[in-house]
Amino acid sequence: MAGFASTRPLGRVKRGEGWLRRSAIPGFGLTFGVTATVLSLVVLIPLSAVAARALTLSPDAFLKVAFSVRAVDAYWLSIWTSLIAASLNGVFGLAIAWALVRYRFPGKMALNAVVDLPFALPTAVAGIALATLYANTGLVGALLEKVGIKAAYNPVGIVIALTFVGVPFVVRTVEPILKDLAADVEEASASLGASRLQTLVRVVAPGLAPAWLTGFAMAFARGIGEYGSVIFIAGNMPYRSEIAPLLITIQLEQFDYGAASAIALVMLLISFAMLLVINATQAWMKRSRVR
Repeated sequence: MAGFASTRPLGRVKRGEGWLRRSAIPGFGLTFGVTATVLSLVVLIPLSAVAARALTLSPDAFLKVAFSVRAVDAYWLSIWTSLIAASLNGVFGLAIAWALVRYRFPGKMALNAVVDLPFALPTAVAGIALATLYANTGLVGALLEKVGIKAAYNPVGIVIALTFVGVPFVVRTVEPILKDLAADVEEASASLGASRLQTLVRVVAPGLAPAWLTGFAMAFARGIGEYGSVIFIAGNMPYRSEIAPLLITIQLEQFDYGAASAIALVMLLISFAMLLVINATQAWMKRSRVR
């Protein structure tokens, strides 16, 4: 028994001529089957149903609905406001994560809890709160109005709402990487004569870039599909402040399920395309680091 215990690798089982690591969850087939079933029921089948419903339209009818002037304006508004909000979250989310990981200060636990508030807060509640705060009669909106900035009932309000709901994605994605990135590396860079900017660009940024891009992608994807927090502050005026999810809801309220599915399919393809680009960029960055 002692000899067997000394030669058998801990946590491994023998398979053929070598040893395989024992998994805590038994059976690849079982776990893969459960995973495939859940993903099919929750993700793949519903998305396939949307695509199938949209494709029941004739090509002319599909193009007329999915690429009407009103729909294209809604797509463009959703895309550029989501990109701006994701970019703002990329900057401020990184700063928040850096402060939470690198510094100790009064109220740190409270700030850490507030970061997750958009996850727990109903989006409609967030929308009402933001509209009240940023309207021209609100506390912040009245100040912005004096300098010529109209926040609520304007695309600016959409960016504000999307920034609010997207900031946790960047913070929580970057935070674990920052914890693993020891401060000693930055100190070593400084001791070798590097400036703060050089340390940030050449030492910190390469390690953070994949996680940062992941957080950016999730914030952007959340912004593309956001509805509840936007409709109360956007104004919802066609060709000006009407987002694509709202246009889908309008079509559903008119019982035009084909038109709603067509617009939803275009939004789905846009989201997939953007995520594919970002994931390809992440893979390229990882290969570049290995080389």
